[in-house]
Amino acid sequence: MRNLVYLWKDADSGGGGCPALYTTNGGYVVQGIRLTGDERAQLRQLADNEDAVYVPANVLDRLRDLP
Repeated sequence: MRNLVYLWKDADSGGGGCPALYTTNGGYVVQGIRLTGDERAQLRQLADNEDAVYVPANVLDRLRDLP
């Protein structure tokens, strides 16, 4: 089990907390809006235990500022 530590959420979200970014051992977890079936069909080699979400650039761009 991964221990998730909340970093921040989308600056434009309406208080619902999504999309958001978390850190965990060796990586990050994103919370975002589910892709549609047509969008998912464009992903390459999506395994049964994988998924994808949309996350606005302002959530991930802030990673550049981390030490």
